[in-house]
Amino acid sequence: MKVTLKTTPSKESQVILDSLQKAVTQALERKRRLGQYAVVWRNGGPVMIGEDAPKVSENPFNRPTK
Repeated sequence: MKVTLKTTPSKESQVILDSLQKAVTQALERKRRLGQYAVVWRNGGPVMIGEDAPKVSENPFNRPTK
Protein backbone atom coordinates (compact mmCIF):
# COMPACT_ATOMS: atom_id res chain seq x y z
CA MET A 1 0.00 0.00 0.00
CA LYS A 2 1.45 3.33 -1.03
CA VAL A 3 -0.16 6.53 0.19
CA THR A 4 0.71 9.82 -1.44
CA LEU A 5 -0.42 13.01 0.23
CA LYS A 6 -1.32 15.75 -2.20
CA THR A 7 -2.00 18.37 0.45
CA THR A 8 -0.66 19.17 3.88
CA PRO A 9 -2.93 17.80 6.63
CA SER A 10 -4.68 20.29 8.89
CA LYS A 11 -3.26 20.83 12.37
CA GLU A 12 -5.99 18.64 13.84
CA SER A 13 -5.32 15.88 11.33
CA GLN A 14 -1.60 16.04 12.01
CA VAL A 15 -2.23 15.67 15.76
CA ILE A 16 -4.35 12.58 15.05
CA LEU A 17 -1.74 11.08 12.71
CA ASP A 18 1.03 11.70 15.25
CA SER A 19 -1.04 10.07 18.01
CA LEU A 20 -1.74 7.01 15.87
CA GLN A 21 1.92 6.66 14.92
CA LYS A 22 2.97 6.92 18.57
CA ALA A 23 0.38 4.30 19.62
CA VAL A 24 1.50 1.83 16.94
CA THR A 25 5.18 2.38 17.79
CA GLN A 26 4.47 1.72 21.47
CA ALA A 27 2.41 -1.40 20.69
CA LEU A 28 5.13 -2.86 18.44
CA GLU A 29 7.82 -2.09 21.03
CA ARG A 30 5.74 -3.77 23.75
CA LYS A 31 5.28 -6.87 21.58
CA ARG A 32 9.02 -6.95 20.89
CA ARG A 33 9.88 -6.75 24.61
CA LEU A 34 7.36 -9.49 25.44
CA GLY A 35 8.71 -11.71 22.67
CA GLN A 36 5.44 -11.72 20.76
CA TYR A 37 5.19 -11.62 16.99
CA ALA A 38 3.36 -8.89 15.10
CA VAL A 39 1.65 -8.74 11.74
CA VAL A 40 2.80 -5.80 9.60
CA TRP A 41 2.32 -4.73 6.00
CA ARG A 42 5.37 -5.15 3.71
CA ASN A 43 5.79 -5.40 -0.04
CA GLY A 44 2.06 -5.22 -0.66
CA GLY A 45 0.94 -7.83 1.88
CA PRO A 46 0.79 -8.86 5.53
CA VAL A 47 3.91 -10.42 7.08
CA MET A 48 4.38 -11.94 10.53
CA ILE A 49 7.56 -10.70 12.22
CA GLY A 50 9.21 -11.60 15.51
CA GLU A 51 11.10 -14.46 17.11
CA ASP A 52 7.98 -16.55 17.76
CA ALA A 53 6.33 -15.89 14.38
CA PRO A 54 5.16 -19.06 12.61
CA LYS A 55 7.67 -20.47 10.14
CA VAL A 56 7.23 -19.65 6.45
CA SER A 57 5.67 -23.06 5.76
CA GLU A 58 3.11 -22.48 8.56
CA ASN A 59 2.55 -18.81 7.77
CA PRO A 60 0.14 -18.08 4.90
CA PHE A 61 0.98 -14.35 5.10
CA ASN A 62 4.74 -14.42 4.59
CA ARG A 63 5.91 -13.57 1.12
CA PRO A 64 9.47 -13.47 -0.10
CA THR A 65 10.98 -10.02 0.46
CA LYS A 66 12.66 -8.15 -2.36
